[in-house]
This record gives sequence, C-alpha cells and structure tokens, in this order.
Amino acid sequence: MTAADFRKIALSLEGVEENSHAGLPAFRVGRKFESLASQAEGYGNLMLTLEQQAEFVREAPEIFLPIPGGWGKMGHTHIRLAAAGEDVLTGALKAAWKLRVEKNEKTSRKKRSSAASSSKKSGKR
Repeated sequence: MTAADFRKIALSLEGVEENSHAGLPAFRVGRKFESLASQAEGYGNLMLTLEQQAEFVREAPEIFLPIPGGWGKMGHTHIRLAAAGEDVLTGALKAAWKLRVEKNEKTSRKKRSSAASSSKKSGKR
C-alpha cells in the first residue's frame, strides 16, 4: 500500500477530514487520530491504545511497530505501508478511527453532564 492508499481509506471513514499537522498530512474526526507524518520513511501513523498496539505488533511485527520514544509508549504506532495489504491497512485505520470516535463521545457526554450540573447549581434551566 502507499501514502495515497492510506489517504483514500482514511478519508472514506465517516466524518474524517484531512488537515495539516506541523506541515504534514493528518486525519481527524474531532481530533487527530492518524497521520502521514512519517510517509517519507514509508510509514503511516496510528493513534491506538497500548493494548491495541501490542496486539497489532504481536500479530504482524513485520507491518506494525511502536513509534520510537515517548510517543510509542502512549500507543502511537507506525504501519509499514509497503508491507500492509488493503485489508490490514483498512482494519488498522478503522481501529484508530473507532477509538477516536469513542473518545469524542465520552468527552461530549462529560461536557453535557458538566454543563447540566453547572446549570442546576446556578439555578438556570
């Protein structure tokens, strides 16, 4: 697969927009969840949980590896584009997308709950 394939699949996911992050392509649904910041080295970048990262690396170490340094210790993961087939790339992008969507929903619920609590305290409805 290529950076163009990564972009095409990422943009096919519901609500995804492409933006620039530090001058490099990044994909977001609310917040960034994938990027092509390492495309010059042949990688796409995914933001996963540590558990997801460990599973991807265990299942396909020739395709997935933690991003070196602190980012990798937070679940940020490289996917070797040339080594990934379409099904693997699509599955990985969907996993990162789903995680971001779920986080967005939790944040929205917290904000609504906090706003409702503040309204009750101030006597507003």
